[in-house]
Amino acid sequence: MQVTETLAQGLKHEFQISVPASDLDAKADARLVDMKDKVRLNGFRPGKVPVAHLKKVYGRSVMAETIDQTIRDTNTQIFTERGFRLATEPKITMPTEKQEVDDILAGKSDLKYTVAIEVVPAIQLADFKSFDVEKLVADVSDADIDEAIKRIADQNRSYAAKGEGAKAESGDRVTISFKGSINGTPFEGGTGENIPVVIGSNTFIPGFEEQLTGVGSGETRTLKVTFPKNYGNATLAGQPAEFETTATLVEAPQPVEINDEFAKTLGLESLDKLKDAMRERLTAEFSGATRQRVKRALLDRLDETHKFEAPPSLIEEEFNLMWNSVKAEMDSGGKTFADENTTEEAAKEEYHKIADRRVRLGLVLSEIGEKNKITVTDDEVSRAVIERARSMPGREKEVWDFYRNNANALAQLRAPIYEDKVVDFILELANVTEKKVSREELFKDDDEKAAA
Repeated sequence: MQVTETLAQGLKHEFQISVPASDLDAKADARLVDMKDKVRLNGFRPGKVPVAHLKKVYGRSVMAETIDQTIRDTNTQIFTERGFRLATEPKITMPTEKQEVDDILAGKSDLKYTVAIEVVPAIQLADFKSFDVEKLVADVSDADIDEAIKRIADQNRSYAAKGEGAKAESGDRVTISFKGSINGTPFEGGTGENIPVVIGSNTFIPGFEEQLTGVGSGETRTLKVTFPKNYGNATLAGQPAEFETTATLVEAPQPVEINDEFAKTLGLESLDKLKDAMRERLTAEFSGATRQRVKRALLDRLDETHKFEAPPSLIEEEFNLMWNSVKAEMDSGGKTFADENTTEEAAKEEYHKIADRRVRLGLVLSEIGEKNKITVTDDEVSRAVIERARSMPGREKEVWDFYRNNANALAQLRAPIYEDKVVDFILELANVTEKKVSREELFKDDDEKAAA
């Protein structure tokens, strides 16, 4: 066997391999001899079929199998000897001319093929003990608890009809029926009957609720609004519309007294029990936010300390996944890059940078996990499946069967568990210092993203 490296450019390598026909023929004959005791052919006793006859009957298919196995074994040997870790599957180029293929299968010609690969670079891991990581933590205050309970009370608030001739104000609930049109033409989904609207809740198209202020029961108004540019229905996005709207009922919000009786309507024994339950929930939310902030800070540190060339094919694959998602979202919302104050070229450049970071961090986390024998057990994956099933009441069996029969879906569950275990391993070595902050500062990044 002869191996010649014809390309060594960065992470890309290519080899020309030549396997003598005599070697292939010897391997194929060995496979035929092994078949001798297993094949049953009419006219021959078991184990007495001549190898020459077997070769005549099965020679071509056995040679094809031999070539396939030889290529796999040869490639593995080449990559192992050179210490290569493949980033993607090898690209193998075989002879395509019919006569050449026939001669190889007949054992008359040497097998010559090329294999092109892209490898993962050697990664020099940083000293994690030198990492300084700030952990932002916030205490759940009584004010936080009171505010959260008030939100629940507002959501469960009752309404009572206003007196005759009363007009709707901000915070009132108006029951309406409407017919929408664009340029005088009704559009699909533009009608509604007996729809309750709380003025100021911002649940309808911008400008819709405000125009209900001052309306009385039985009154009809024509409301003029413009659908947002990012509206879910692309045919309506950005379009001006009119809604002929009739109010059938105007109701005022009723005061809610937050006491033991209110707690009982939520299935709890008392207000104190409600506060305890709310503290527990908020503590979990705050802990989750702390975890996300410290994890983000750690990943930023890993990014800073591990600069290397990532395999281009992996970057391109990651970029394509993100870009296709971005394009689909923009198309469905009728948005353009100009709406985002950018250009397609600038956006592509930005997402390529993100793809490069994701690939590099993925490789770094994988390297850390491998070197420190970090694994994800089947029990941990099973617990994750159970949690998914619990989050979908009534569909538990459907969820369980989906993951049990879908290896890719299980892998998607396993990946974040593995990442979190590697992150925890690094945090145990790093210098982690806690910093007390307010609730607003802890959730600042999330709040800014929501506002955007």
